[in-house]
Amino acid sequence: MTDSDVPDELIAQLQQDEGLRLTAYQDVFGHWTIGYGHTPSRPGMIWTHDQALAMLRADCTAALRDVDRVLPWARRLGPVRHAVFVNMAFNMGIGRLNGFHRALAAARRGDHEACAHHMLDSLWAQQVGDRAHRLARQMRTNEWVLAQPLSRP
Repeated sequence: MTDSDVPDELIAQLQQDEGLRLTAYQDVFGHWTIGYGHTPSRPGMIWTHDQALAMLRADCTAALRDVDRVLPWARRLGPVRHAVFVNMAFNMGIGRLNGFHRALAAARRGDHEACAHHMLDSLWAQQVGDRAHRLARQMRTNEWVLAQPLSRP
């Protein structure tokens, strides 16, 4: 699996969801973060935009691998719904995503409405706000949901 396996729409979502910080900062949990939500970092670290984008692609590829390893059935949902779980794994890690037992069970049986409901009925949804609502809508509709339209060159 390579960076080219990551859908452009997923990269655009993560750019919007994570935001870009080229100087290391401590996130709400006290973790040193840089770029598009990359951890670990260290105080004083500074990146270029190209470094941040390259690491975003690498981190997204790693999250995709984790989802495929732990939730191999998720690929059957199709690329748009599969990307919901990759986005969530990128945000919270595969271990925490794997704790969404009711949402994952609903998705696995094809009940996308129940999956979206269980996603939103979580501490994670309270913490990430609009991101959770957009990903739940994406799970329901099987259509990419971006906070802003994706611009194509």
